[in-house]
Amino acid sequence: MDLSKLLSPASKEIPPHVPAELVRSPYPMSLGMITQENPFETVIPKMQAEYPPVFYARDGYPGGSAVWVLLRRADQQAVYMDTEHFSSKDFAPFAKLLGENWSQIPAETDPPMHQLYRNIMNPLFAPKKMAELEDHVRQFAKDAIDQFKHKGECDFMKDLAFQFPIQVFLELMGLPLDELDKFMAWEMKLTHPKSIEEMAEGTRLVKNFLIETIEDRRRNPTGDFISYVVQSEVQGRKLTDDEMVGFCFNLFIGGLDTVSTHMGLQFRHLAEHPEHQNFLRANPDQIPAALEEFMRAYGAVTTYRTCIKPVTVGGVQIMPGDKVSMVTSLAGRDPQSWDHPNEVKLDRNPRHTTFATGPHRCVGAPLARRELIFAMEEFLKAIPEFRIKPGATITTSIGPIIQPLSLPLVWKV
Repeated sequence: MDLSKLLSPASKEIPPHVPAELVRSPYPMSLGMITQENPFETVIPKMQAEYPPVFYARDGYPGGSAVWVLLRRADQQAVYMDTEHFSSKDFAPFAKLLGENWSQIPAETDPPMHQLYRNIMNPLFAPKKMAELEDHVRQFAKDAIDQFKHKGECDFMKDLAFQFPIQVFLELMGLPLDELDKFMAWEMKLTHPKSIEEMAEGTRLVKNFLIETIEDRRRNPTGDFISYVVQSEVQGRKLTDDEMVGFCFNLFIGGLDTVSTHMGLQFRHLAEHPEHQNFLRANPDQIPAALEEFMRAYGAVTTYRTCIKPVTVGGVQIMPGDKVSMVTSLAGRDPQSWDHPNEVKLDRNPRHTTFATGPHRCVGAPLARRELIFAMEEFLKAIPEFRIKPGATITTSIGPIIQPLSLPLVWKV
């Protein structure tokens, strides 16, 4: 089966409503693309400088189909807030790759069901619940750092960025920590695949595993997130099988990759800017504010919407069926929103959109922030001035999530 046809059954011809001067292909951040440059010094500034504020990429959606890409933060915010003209259904291609129609919940749902589903999720990430986890989450970070702090070097991605937040997530989901490597391999197929076929394989593996785990929690409920989903109700009824899969798939993909991705980008910056790492080491109380600037400057995730009613965005006509892409990496470097956007100012304290905005703002943001803060605090406390290992080449995935695949760091012991 040609999986790309599941995602893009329409012709690749440019639709009549798309001005030829707005077409840009090939898209520089397509699925499976990698670079050995720092994309925040090359790809992102180049797009901001040379591309129209709204442009049409014929190969910008996973699977190689067409998508509108928005450079400006204000335009992205407008789409995030506009549930009348844009649907979150097919936010990602996973279900379609299996020829199925379930949705990630609540990410791929629209009003009025979105708020009902969101109400189910909110208690899992409530402030009191997150505060209760703080000591435990911090200890995961400390334990991971203890494994390498005396060695004088580490592969930051392998030894901390992947391991620490994934351990936290697996415990919350009630999944076995000793299968971390397997879950991480599946996650890479979903978020950093080499092909659409590999993404489909990852989707199938995760979905089948979740179905088995959901059935187990029906018989043997515990206090974990999956048991909570199984026992939840919406509109006075139990969730359907597809709804439970959608909830758990959304938790799986959000919990296993997003924090790791941002952590890698932020620590690459610290390794390349010793003045910033030493300032934060000496002033740990400034880490939470600095984190917000890092989230702006190193946004990593692309999210999508589908137009359902004709609308104009940034002066450009968008028609029903058109896909629209919000690249947080571009919003965070928008020169119309930020003074000197390519400069990292630790005291900027920006109101960024890296966790999205509006009704679909990331429900797991409170946990993600804590994980990122704790990792930075504990690493800077335990490790002296560090830098990229001399001679190392950093390969970064840039389509559609920006993430260093490895990050070799060294320091004196």
